Amino acid sequence: MFRLSKGAEYAIRGMLHLSLQPKGKVTYIDEIASAQGVPKAYLAKIFQFLSKKGFLKSTRGAGGGFMLAKDPAKITLLDVIEAMEGPIHLNDCLIHRDFCERVDTCPVHDVWRDAQEKFLESLSACTFEKLASSPKLKKEKKTKRR
Repeated sequence: MFRLSKGAEYAIRGMLHLSLQPKGKVTYIDEIASAQGVPKAYLAKIFQFLSKKGFLKSTRGAGGGFMLAKDPAKITLLDVIEAMEGPIHLNDCLIHRDFCERVDTCPVHDVWRDAQEKFLESLSACTFEKLASSPKLKKEKKTKRR
């Protein structure tokens, strides 16, 4: 079964939180962790990793925190998931052609390949800008204000 790690899930939540902030705003890790229900220490490690990968900028000191290093319109779910998890393969036979000796004779291989292509297309079409403008988020904000 394909399943995201907690690290990847938390990375996505944190990136979404930062995508909702005004461009260039530095946000404290405490605020992000609290708002997203993520352990602060774990999120800090994830964010340091994402900073090294070029997704985030970090600043130290009293006003320190994190902000996106790129426009959220240019960051996809696929980018973040693959940064955290590595390349996605729905089945071992999709890792590379020589991995499975049955690739030319197995009819299921084509199903896996097609499913993976559609899955990757869907993830790469979903940017953090799109996620940040989701009507679900707007509904959640209204519900919390009441």
